[in-house]
Amino acid sequence: MTAMRCGLLALLLTAASGVQAEPGRHAKADVDAVFDQVVARYRLPGLALGIVEDGKVVYSRTAGELVEGEGRKIDSATLFKVASNTKSMTTATLARLVDAGKLRWDDPVVRWLPDFRMFDPWVGQQMQVRDLLIHNSGLRAGAGDLMLWPEPNTFTRADIIHGLAYLKPQRSFRAGYDYDNLLYIVAGEVAAAAGGAPYEQLVRREVFEPLGMQRCQVGQWRRDVVGNVAQPHMRQGERNIPVRSDGDVIAATTMDPAGGVRCSLDDMLTWIGAWLKPTGTDANWLSREQREALWAPQMPMPLSRRMREWDDSHFSAYGYGWRLADVDGTFKVLHTGTLMGMYSMVTLLPDKGVGFVILINGEGEDARTVLGQVLVKLYTRPDPSLTVAHYAGLLEQEDAKRPATEKAPDTSKRNKVTAKDLAPHLGVYRDPWFGEVSLCRDGDSVRLRARKSPMLTGIVQRAGKRWLVNWDDDSVDAEAWLDFPQARQMRMAKVDPQADFSCDYEDLAFTWEHGCE
Repeated sequence: MTAMRCGLLALLLTAASGVQAEPGRHAKADVDAVFDQVVARYRLPGLALGIVEDGKVVYSRTAGELVEGEGRKIDSATLFKVASNTKSMTTATLARLVDAGKLRWDDPVVRWLPDFRMFDPWVGQQMQVRDLLIHNSGLRAGAGDLMLWPEPNTFTRADIIHGLAYLKPQRSFRAGYDYDNLLYIVAGEVAAAAGGAPYEQLVRREVFEPLGMQRCQVGQWRRDVVGNVAQPHMRQGERNIPVRSDGDVIAATTMDPAGGVRCSLDDMLTWIGAWLKPTGTDANWLSREQREALWAPQMPMPLSRRMREWDDSHFSAYGYGWRLADVDGTFKVLHTGTLMGMYSMVTLLPDKGVGFVILINGEGEDARTVLGQVLVKLYTRPDPSLTVAHYAGLLEQEDAKRPATEKAPDTSKRNKVTAKDLAPHLGVYRDPWFGEVSLCRDGDSVRLRARKSPMLTGIVQRAGKRWLVNWDDDSVDAEAWLDFPQARQMRMAKVDPQADFSCDYEDLAFTWEHGCE
């Protein structure tokens, strides 16, 4: 046992008071230093970090504001969007139904949702509940996510189930791993059918209430009644700007089973405690058989160069709502969550009885990666050289070495586009899963509008020899190329090839329907 490990074990904080036990002072200072370095380096609007060891919360700290500049401080009860860390809560809900004999992992999806279809009818008939959870459908990563994001939009879960039949796979069913969100929406509907209640009610009944995750929210709720809710931010120059801020009523959303839960740091520490060292009612909350199923490798994942070089990893796989890997000879269970202006990470080292939670309400992808990596190394390979600066430097080197084909082209020189320039292509188009968009005159410009996704509205511009859409809302940061491969056809693609895969413009295939009104 290393000195760092001993120091952290002595770091006994009470969850209620946050008071530090005297023996843990030196180790707390070490973690505090890492915390401060990450906040300063990445200029985060807010950060919450908690660590659990052997069933006890040994570190809990927050910094920043709910909305930068407004003075309301983040604390351990502040709600953050946990984004895709919702997926493990969805699979836990399903596992509870399996324990209750209401569902089987190998049930055909059509048993519960008779209208379910995939592009290949055979795949739709053969897909089991387990397949919904492990990213093996054959669809492109993030396929159809434009029906979920950007929010708000008017796509329903019925639209998702209908749209899946039109999304063309890029590989064979069960042939490989490609991250998917839509099938988690389907999984939520399967849970609702088997559990006899809407998904939002089920996850409260099967997860939040029995585990005592008292402030977690999903479905419709009122911001000012619940209170203490962090808002997402985007970086604009030297400032963090709130984006997509909540109104008084937070509505239930289509994407809830894939990424719609909000929880506090206290709640998320309770969540990981229920996995690491379940006691009392937690021990009976889920059977050993189902706990093992959720953490069993269900689908091999690619083993990246970063994992090999940073962590000496030898395997990578997806369980039911969890990513699994080895790091420095230690089993690691992890998931991240990403929504516009919100980042989260849950990491468990079960053999060491350790877990930690990271919650950020700003543009925090690199901050999350660096902080998570430094924390893991405290337990798997303590080394004073493995600092925030070290890992931040490695990320910068990776970016510098990225070939030009993987970087966004220079589109700074743009020309105005008029209706005359695009005259042969103006009109109303339809994609079979995304629905209707219009490409029509708007004053002396041309504007593209998506009927069911109002944030996807922008002016068409010309960069070099190509058309692109400059979205009106700056938070929709993945601009799109517009192409017209044949008469009465329109396609789209990401301008930045590294933009989030959920901006799946490449899956759209529009056909002209009629002229502009």
